[in-house]
Amino acid sequence: MADKENILMLNLIETVFSLGLFINAMLFVPQIIRLYKTKDSQGISLTTFIGFNFIQLFTVLHGYLHKDYLLMLGYILSFITCGFVTILTLIYKRKILVLSPICDSNS
Repeated sequence: MADKENILMLNLIETVFSLGLFINAMLFVPQIIRLYKTKDSQGISLTTFIGFNFIQLFTVLHGYLHKDYLLMLGYILSFITCGFVTILTLIYKRKILVLSPICDSNS
């Protein structure tokens, strides 16, 4: 009976963990939508998102090395969604840097 309870508990933990990994990846989607709609990256810390990407990349590698494919897949999804935030932030911060001398000279 104890083995059956252990298996049920392990399955429950793995299911919740899987959902957590998916939710973690989806938490970046509202930021992607906001960046895309407003084309404005003010207030977004590029350092933070690059740091997230760095951690996610090495978590993917860790999952691969330890054959933890659930962890690896979850962090691949996070790497992709967070990567979109990083890329959009770079694009829109660059746009601000390129346009700001023009705006300053017209003042």
